[in-house]
Amino acid sequence: MEQQIKESSNKQFNIKSLAGIIVGVTAAAIFQHFLFRTPTIDKQLMDAASELNKNCPIMADSQTRLDNAVSLPDNVLQYNYTLINLIKDSINVSDLEKSVEPSILNTVKTSPDLQAFRDNEVTMAYNYKDKNGIHLFKIIFKANQYK
Repeated sequence: MEQQIKESSNKQFNIKSLAGIIVGVTAAAIFQHFLFRTPTIDKQLMDAASELNKNCPIMADSQTRLDNAVSLPDNVLQYNYTLINLIKDSINVSDLEKSVEPSILNTVKTSPDLQAFRDNEVTMAYNYKDKNGIHLFKIIFKANQYK
């Protein structure tokens, strides 16, 4: 009888031990997932924009100044530019947009600096304003346009 009690106690102990180990391993896995997980693409975009903004404003060319970059919801990275010598009322905005769009798309498709964004199917937005800060146009490229 005493032997049966010991065996029963050992079985209960083993079941409790096993349950404790399972709970411990599960808790450790959950803790590790939240503590050491790879940053989300949204976090990576925020970090990229923040890093880029440390150097802004910066002249992209003789006519175009990159003012800043912002990370927007749904995997969007937006670059904000000023065309420093143009006034909205003095240009045909539609023609200007049509003339720069192919060049920007080519850059999005081919620039090694944008490879990580392409790999993560980031939507790339290019927002332009005139020298007085008046909005001119915004060009948006989704992954299906640059892949």
